[in-house]
Amino acid sequence: MNRGFEDEEAQHAGNGVQFAPMSEKRLIDEPRKLAAETALGKRLGVDELFCLKLWRAAFGELIGTAALVFMLDTIVISIVQTEAEHATLLMSILIAVAVALLVLCTMPISGGHLSPVVSLSAALIGLISLTRAVVYTAVQCLGATLGALAVKAVISSATEDLFSLCGCTVTVLVPTPAGNIAVGLETGRALWLEIICTFLFLVASIWTAFDLRRDKRLSPLILCSIIGLVVGLLLFVSTTLTGKRGYSGVGMNPARCIGPALVRGGHLWSGHWVFWVGPGIAITAFYLYMKIIPKEHFHAAEYKYAIL
Repeated sequence: MNRGFEDEEAQHAGNGVQFAPMSEKRLIDEPRKLAAETALGKRLGVDELFCLKLWRAAFGELIGTAALVFMLDTIVISIVQTEAEHATLLMSILIAVAVALLVLCTMPISGGHLSPVVSLSAALIGLISLTRAVVYTAVQCLGATLGALAVKAVISSATEDLFSLCGCTVTVLVPTPAGNIAVGLETGRALWLEIICTFLFLVASIWTAFDLRRDKRLSPLILCSIIGLVVGLLLFVSTTLTGKRGYSGVGMNPARCIGPALVRGGHLWSGHWVFWVGPGIAITAFYLYMKIIPKEHFHAAEYKYAIL
């Protein structure tokens, strides 16, 4: 009888020894898993959704992008209607000044992105959280729509029909005695231009703002001037290089393109995907390019939200 009791006790004791390590492992793994999930949440910046600072910054992006679309559209309409000499060059210069001023004004509030290209690039390299980038992109598109509505409110219907709110176009339909004819740039060429120019925009100007070391050495005025200069230069090159009526030039800013398209509609949706896919590919190429550069040359290691 005693032997049977001892066997049963030994069996239970054996079970205790067998299951104890599993319990200990679970106790160790659960805090680690919780810590990893918390770290990922911080990297994604989900907690920022409940922070007033994010929404204040988003409001700055909303107003800044609305002002950007309004200024760019009115600049184009004014120059074309006045039949100014060297219209393309003058247009590029004024757009460069407008971009520089608006980035300078919004930089202390939100970072002065004013474009999904800048926001998503900043999120990929870890300068801002992915959550902030998504919020910025949404309000930038909303701001661009408000800017296009403001342009529509101050111009005549005839001017609106003539300029289509200065939306981003690859081709337009021109009425002829033989019927409507599509005039513009081939979709493939427009896509390549969008990819190349957006990538150059990121490398030549935004990289300077993202580099923490150079950002401290250069004043905000110089940084914003560089960004505006690069935008104006690429716009001038793209429109002059193609010389195609019906092609509006590179967008390099999907929000700026979707605003007039939502308000005006019609042919502005034709080839609209080019102004999203092109920058998307350029952002990916820029991210891969940043990964090739050693961290001692580019201070990505200091970025708070770096995930990959």
